[in-house]
Amino acid sequence: MKSEFIPKFFSLVRQGIPLSQVTKDALAGITVGIVALPLAIAFAIASGVSPEKGLITAIVAGFIISLLGGSRVQIGGPTGAFIIIVFGIVEKYGVSGLTIATFMAGFLIIGMGLLKLGNWLKYIPYPLVVGFTAGIAVIIFSSQIGDFFGLGIKSVPSNFFEKWITYSAHFNGINWTATILAASTVLITVFFNRITNRVPGSIVAILLTTFLASYLHLPVETIASRFGEIPSHIAWPKIPSVDFETIRQLVEPALAIALLGGIESLLSAVVADGMIGTRHRSNMELVAQGVANIFSALFGGIPATGAIARTATNIKNGGRTPIAGMVHAFVLLLIMLIFAPLAKLIPLATLSGILVVVAYNMSEWKNFISILKGNKTDIIILLTTFFFTVVFDLIIAIEIGIVLSSLLFMKRMSDSLQIDAISKEIPELDAEEKVFDENYPGLPKEITIYEINGPLFFGASRHFQDALSHINYHPRIVIIRMRYVPFIDATGYRSLIQTIRSFQSTGTIVMLSGVSHEVRDELERNKIDEILERDKIFEDFRSALDVATHSLKSKK
Repeated sequence: MKSEFIPKFFSLVRQGIPLSQVTKDALAGITVGIVALPLAIAFAIASGVSPEKGLITAIVAGFIISLLGGSRVQIGGPTGAFIIIVFGIVEKYGVSGLTIATFMAGFLIIGMGLLKLGNWLKYIPYPLVVGFTAGIAVIIFSSQIGDFFGLGIKSVPSNFFEKWITYSAHFNGINWTATILAASTVLITVFFNRITNRVPGSIVAILLTTFLASYLHLPVETIASRFGEIPSHIAWPKIPSVDFETIRQLVEPALAIALLGGIESLLSAVVADGMIGTRHRSNMELVAQGVANIFSALFGGIPATGAIARTATNIKNGGRTPIAGMVHAFVLLLIMLIFAPLAKLIPLATLSGILVVVAYNMSEWKNFISILKGNKTDIIILLTTFFFTVVFDLIIAIEIGIVLSSLLFMKRMSDSLQIDAISKEIPELDAEEKVFDENYPGLPKEITIYEINGPLFFGASRHFQDALSHINYHPRIVIIRMRYVPFIDATGYRSLIQTIRSFQSTGTIVMLSGVSHEVRDELERNKIDEILERDKIFEDFRSALDVATHSLKSKK
C-alpha cells in the first residue's frame, strides 16, 4: 500500500509514540472534548435536528477521523459550515433524508480520496474559501437572533431576507432575561481566557447560566422545553433504506455534503500543518472523512468534517498524534452516558451566544478586509461567493466561484502576456543575469536561491509551497527570486507568507529579489511588512546578494 493511503496513526504507532507524548495527547483530548461538548449540541440544534445527534456525530465520526485520518492532529465532528446545508436538507427531506444523504456522501468522499482528488481540492482559490466561510458566518449569526433575544418564534424561514423580516415582526416581544443570558455567554466565552486558559470560557458560561436559569426558574427556553430528554445512550447502527428514486432525489444534497466536507477537512489539515510543521496525507484524510460520515449516518448522526477551531485547540494544548482525537471522542461518550440528563437544562439563549462567537470567529473579517484591499480579481471572487452563499445557496456559490476564478484567471494571464520587439543581434546579458549564473563561483554555501517563473496564483501556489517545503536542510539565507512573476493573487500571497514563516521558524533569513512594482504594491497592500521587513525586498538580485553576503560576513 502506498504511504499516502496509510493512516497517520498506524505510521506513528509503527515508529513508536513516546509515553510522554501519549500523556500530552490524553490531556489535550480531554480539553478538546470539553470544548466540543457545547459546540456539538449547538450545531445540531442550529441545523434543525435534536441535540444528541451532534454528540453522536462528534463521538462516532470524531473517533474514526482520528483513527483513519491522514493528519496527526485533526479533530473531526459537526461544524458550523454544515449548518446551512443540513438545515436545508432537513427542511426539504426530513431527518431520514439527511441520514441517507450523509450515508451517500460518505461513499462519495471515499471515492474522491481513492481518485486522489485531495490533490486537486488544495487548489481552491483562497478568496473563494474566505467568501463562502464569511457567508456561512453571516447565516449562522442570523439564524441565532430568535434564540439570542428569546423571540419565541416557532418556525423561522430559511431564506435570509425572509428570516430578517420575520425577526423584525417579532422584536416587540424580546425576552430580556434570555438576552442577558446570551450576551453574558458571549462575554464569558470571549474574555474568560484572560483569567485562565485551562478552562474553556464556553463551558464556564454554560455551567453558570444553566445553574442560574434552573435555580432561579428563569423564564427562558431550554433544551428540554423544546426537544425533551437527551438520550444517555447511543442506539445500535441501522442501515438506511435506499432505492434508486431516493438516490435520485438526494444525490444533489449528498454531493453538497461531500464537496463541503472535503474542502473543510483539507483546509483544516493544511492549517494544522502550518501550526506544527508537518504534512498531512490529503487522500487518506478524504477516505477517513468518508468512512466517518457513513458510520455517523448509521448511528443516527449528521455530517462531519475536520473542525479548524477544535484542531487548533488540540495543537495549543500539546496534541501531536491522533490519540488526542480518540480521547476527545471517549470524553464526549462519557459525558453523554453520565451527564445527559443535566444537559437538557441548558438555556437555548446560552447556546445561541456560543454560536454567535463561532460565527464571529468563522467570519475571518480581517482576511476579508485584507482581500478587499487587493486586486480586482480577488475582490470579485470574494464578493460574488459571499453574496451567493448568503442570498442563494452555498453549493451554487462554490460552483460559480470556481468558474469565475477560472475565467478571470484566463483573462489575467492574457493581460500579463507581453510581446517585445527582438533585435536581430544577440543582446549581451545584463549585469544582473551574469550574477545569477548557475555556476556562480562566489556564491556562499550558506545562501540558497530559488526562482519563481510565472504568476503566483491560486493554481500554482500549492506547487510553489510544496517545492520549497521539501528542503531537507536549513540555509542561513534564502533569496526567492521573483523577476518573472507578473502578478500574485491572494492565494499565492498566502502561500508565500506560509513559506516565509516556515523558513523563519528555523532561523533562516528570507529575502525577495526582482520584485516588480506591481507585485510590490500587492504585497504592501496585504501588509507584507508584518512578516518581512521592507529592507529584505529588492528590485534586483545583485542588491539582495550583496546584502546577504555582507550579513554573513558581519556575523562571522
